[in-house]
Amino acid sequence: MNKKQKKVLIRIIITFVLLILLRFIPVEGYVRMALYMIPYLVIGYDILKKAFKGIKNRQVFDENFLMAVATIGAIALGDYQEGTSVMLFYQIGELFQSYAVGKSRRNISELMDIRPDYANVERDGKLEKVDPDEVEVGTVIVVQPGEKIPIDGIIEEGTSTLNTSALTGESLPRDAKAGEEVISGCINMTGVLKIRTTKEFGESTVSKILDLVENSSSKKSRSENFISKFAKYYTPAVCYSALALAIIPPLCRMLFMGLSPEWGDWIYRALTFLVISCPCALVISIPLSFFAGIGGASNQGVLVKGSNYLEALSQAKIVVFDKTGTMTKGVFEVSGIHHSQMEDAKLLEYAAYAECSSSHPISKSLQKAYGKPIDRNRVTDIEEIGGNGVIAKVDGVQVAAGNAKLMKRLGIEYKDCHHVGTVVHMAVDGKYAGHILISDILKPHAKEAIANLKKAGVAKTVMLTGDARNVAESVAAELGIGEVHSELLPADKVAKVEELLANKSEKEKLVFVGDGINDAPVLSRADIGIAMGALGSDAAIEAADVVLMDDDPVKIAKAIRISRKCMRIVYENIYFAIGVKLICLILGALGIANMWVAIFADVGVMVLAVLNAIRTLFVKNL
Repeated sequence: MNKKQKKVLIRIIITFVLLILLRFIPVEGYVRMALYMIPYLVIGYDILKKAFKGIKNRQVFDENFLMAVATIGAIALGDYQEGTSVMLFYQIGELFQSYAVGKSRRNISELMDIRPDYANVERDGKLEKVDPDEVEVGTVIVVQPGEKIPIDGIIEEGTSTLNTSALTGESLPRDAKAGEEVISGCINMTGVLKIRTTKEFGESTVSKILDLVENSSSKKSRSENFISKFAKYYTPAVCYSALALAIIPPLCRMLFMGLSPEWGDWIYRALTFLVISCPCALVISIPLSFFAGIGGASNQGVLVKGSNYLEALSQAKIVVFDKTGTMTKGVFEVSGIHHSQMEDAKLLEYAAYAECSSSHPISKSLQKAYGKPIDRNRVTDIEEIGGNGVIAKVDGVQVAAGNAKLMKRLGIEYKDCHHVGTVVHMAVDGKYAGHILISDILKPHAKEAIANLKKAGVAKTVMLTGDARNVAESVAAELGIGEVHSELLPADKVAKVEELLANKSEKEKLVFVGDGINDAPVLSRADIGIAMGALGSDAAIEAADVVLMDDDPVKIAKAIRISRKCMRIVYENIYFAIGVKLICLILGALGIANMWVAIFADVGVMVLAVLNAIRTLFVKNL
């Protein structure tokens, strides 16, 4: 509890004690009124002050005005205890709501507590703490165990384990060594790291995340805009209705029926009507639901740039994927060794040595799969044949590594590979020795991601890629993606998305998931663009509406489930609040509901709606 909340609690306790004492003091008339004004002013002076300011600034119709008019009216009618009690219970509700909203904000702040306070720069052999904003690109910073990485960069020296949970929602630590890229916001857990910065602090991952979360509230959903407009017209309407309820029935009784006007009874009804009508529950709980939903998603490594995108995501029915870097790792790896005439490890060793002088990605992947240092002295007579492959002597043995053209050139009979990928045929000492398959590996959870989307009610999954047709179809079949379009240029991808958008209904939303610079136009064109945040390009992240911080496609279905839970809670609050209000307004107008019912309709509904809204924070097990 903060200081302001503690002061309100003290005022509530004082008022409550005074109200109990006044019940036992036998006084009447003006003295009784004067005594009741003490607890009334203790508990309500700030509400009266805000109401007066609202009238002064010509912003009359708000909850403070409604409470001030209703309670002053009750006191004017001689219901001192009731007027003070209404204000007391209203303040109890406000305190509860303030505490709940504050707790929600603190939870989100804790989840997003990734802003680094300083960066260590080595000067004259000593570490100096400087503001991250002052660190220039290319500066070497030192990150000690337990400290946050303040700026994106590449490790120059040291090995460590990084805790990325604040960014990705994953509790599993990640190993990092020299030469690897690291992003700001991670916590260095073990060794000392020297990192050469590659971005300014303002452009680094941590700054962009904080900026996304902080600015997400500026992009309002249709539900939030509806509530703002509703409150704008609703509050004056009920004020004028209350005025009409206080004046028209008594005049009708007096002029047309010849009966006593009973002004006190109808004014009391009008005041009750005013208290009931206060739209606090809607105005507070709906934005809070979205705020908590965005915070809960952030904790799971899903950054949503606005509540409008969270609402749109709940209606996702078509999900379109890029392939490379989105559903696959985007790096070539040895995925199989077939028809080997020797031990697989020996064949891989021959291939790595034969290709050791090449910087081609295929050569790099062979050397990486071999995984041991290359002794160049073992390799002689290297002959690279353009478009075919390499011939070299390894330990005096002739080794040929290349495609089918190379085998034909050497007159060696080879065996075709029935798997999709790049095939490196091997010949050792003039005889065919087998082939090595190199392919772009699927992400670990890619298949699960598609299955989860179908469970989440996504009707159609599509893959768009610039890759060859056989590769694209093989990947789509393995993942269970229903439709695939291959060999596309960036402009072709936009055209395909336009086509899909034209053929869907207005209520259905199309999601595009991508990671590269070439995906930026499609991300912008789709109803919702989702970008990979860890390895994705800055252009893709900038163009997207939702960012997955750990590049895990399984989070797409999670994001959809979070958005649907959030929207379910929003509609629960809308129907509950409006439903209870309408019933109580009718009862109040008929004179059945008194001020105590009015307080439940206002404060009670608000507290229940706020508690329900906070449920959107809890999304871990979705």
